[in-house]
Amino acid sequence: MWTLHDAKNRFSEVVNAALAGTPQEISRRGKPAVVVLSASAYADMKARVTAERPSFAEHLARFPGMGDDDLPRLEARMRDLDLG
Repeated sequence: MWTLHDAKNRFSEVVNAALAGTPQEISRRGKPAVVVLSASAYADMKARVTAERPSFAEHLARFPGMGDDDLPRLEARMRDLDLG
């Protein structure tokens, strides 16, 4: 893991290592902060996540207990309205 200071001073090495296929972790104030990875690795990761994610409609259809018969109905009656 690189410190932020070292990563800034040796950024070309960070980028070259990421391009070689090894994501580079960078810490800030002693805590993990960011990861530098190649554009192709990022695109692959993004494509995998997108392919595994259902569409919004599929997500709603999978929601438990919300079939047409399960919707709660409000018991209300119409009130008289005097327009005159």
